[in-house]
Order: sequence, then C-alpha cells, then structure tokens
Amino acid sequence: QVQLVESGGGLVQAGGSLRLACAASGSPFSILAMGWYRQAPGKQRELVAGISSGGSSNYAGSVKGRFTISRDNAKNTVYLQMNSLKPEDTAVYYCRSLACWGQGTQVTVSS
Repeated sequence: QVQLVESGGGLVQAGGSLRLACAASGSPFSILAMGWYRQAPGKQRELVAGISSGGSSNYAGSVKGRFTISRDNAKNTVYLQMNSLKPEDTAVYYCRSLACWGQGTQVTVSS
C-alpha cells in the first residue's frame, strides 16, 4: 500500500510558476510509475504528466513544454514544475500511483 500527499498548490498570476510535490510512503517507491492528474469543476479527471520507474515521462499536449515531471527516489517524492501558467490550468491536481490517489492540491491561475 502507498499513501500520497500533495503540496505546493496555490494562487498565481497568469504566466507565473508553481512546483507541486507528492510525497509517498508505505510502499517501495522506486518501482512505481507515478502520475499527475487534474480535474476542473464539471470535467473529467485528466492525465497531465506521467513518469515511469525508469524516469521516462509523458505529457498532455496542453502542458507539454510548460510542465516538467520528475522524481527523487531517495526522497520518495514526485514533482510537477509548472511554468507559464494559464487560467485554463486552474484545477485540483492529484498524484496517483496504481490505484492510490492523493487528496489533491488546488491550483488557481488568475488572468
């Protein structure tokens, strides 16, 4: 089993940056693929970025070039660096591993 706790959300102006972190515990971290998802009100949860146990990453087309996912296995943590934020990035961002989800962290981008 794994427990996930997100942090780093907040309110930023368009064009600004945030760095989200997801700390994992309770299970070997280095073997797990991890992902960041987001959900805006009234919309389906969507994959933003994923990273494999080997460090390979993938991104939604809407964030590619602006967001970067990374992991630090020594710290059991996965990060999402978000640059050039847009109002349409406003959502609750969730960390996921297998069937386990974090509680989410709110990101709000003002115009």
